Amino acid sequence: MRTDMEKRTFIWFLLVLSVLFAVILTPFWSAIFWAGVMSLLFMPIQNRLNRAFGNRPSLAAVCTVLIGLVVVVMPVIGIAFGFVREGAQLYESIEAEQISPQAIIDSIGNAVPFLPDIFNRLGIDTASIRNYLSESATGLSRILSQQALNWGRNTLSFTLGLGLMMYLSFFLLRDGYNIVGWLRRAVPLSNERRQLLFEKFAEVTRATVKGNLLVAIVQGALGGLIYWLLDLPAPLMWSVVMAFLSLVPAIGASLVWAPMAIYLYATGESVSATILVAYGAVVIGLADNVLRPILVGRDTKLPDYIVLFSTIGGLSLLGITGFVIGPLIAALFLSFWTIFIKEFNN
Repeated sequence: MRTDMEKRTFIWFLLVLSVLFAVILTPFWSAIFWAGVMSLLFMPIQNRLNRAFGNRPSLAAVCTVLIGLVVVVMPVIGIAFGFVREGAQLYESIEAEQISPQAIIDSIGNAVPFLPDIFNRLGIDTASIRNYLSESATGLSRILSQQALNWGRNTLSFTLGLGLMMYLSFFLLRDGYNIVGWLRRAVPLSNERRQLLFEKFAEVTRATVKGNLLVAIVQGALGGLIYWLLDLPAPLMWSVVMAFLSLVPAIGASLVWAPMAIYLYATGESVSATILVAYGAVVIGLADNVLRPILVGRDTKLPDYIVLFSTIGGLSLLGITGFVIGPLIAALFLSFWTIFIKEFNN
């Protein structure tokens, strides 16, 4: 009886302290998460360097972090500052009424004159639709631009988070296997079930994070490239937006390039519009259809509707970090339930 009471008391203390520790780390969860992502992506490089340096994990970790800094972090910072600059320019243009969503919608309506007649026959008020679309476009543009300005103002917190992320990445790369071993011993499960869960966790995490991130980067880069080649406004900003939207299945990046193509057709730039449509449908579309199965894998690929809801839910709850955490949690949720059904219902 005394032993059982001591165990229960110890477990309660363990739970309370774990919750308190998690609360203390709350301001740094974003840096911790991205340090884990970076360590996961660069662990193969860490292993190769460690072997090349004759089993010197600290030196290998330093070199790996520096490689990650040059290959990933510095380009991301450059893109972020470009996004802020172009977002600020867009915001100023809207405030100065140099860009008018109402005029853009009117030009599209004039280019397709039969649409108002169809709407009138169906009893649809075209003026209300036009006003609604104009107000929605203006509101969305302002939100996007103001968000870019907010990111630019938070330079100090961004720099602090970046420093913490790189600092933690070093230790995760150097001591990653020891940390995983400690976690394995801490999970109160049988060796076989524990091994199965950790393998599935590693598989899903690597596939979801690496696959979705790389696909998003590729689609965003391809979208920004065609915007730049066609001399369309704010190519870097829309490249970042396309990278985020590429996580939405099937229609992701097309939410950016398709309306632009319609606008180009409406303003008489048919050649640019046709190039944009062909490029978007073939090149950007194939990047998702070809790369995602290769990088994510068919076994861990989530249904499109789960990706959609988990991505939007993650963004709404966790901000920018949520666009990765949302699908990751969804993938792990399905994987663990699959293991549970297989293990306990047979």
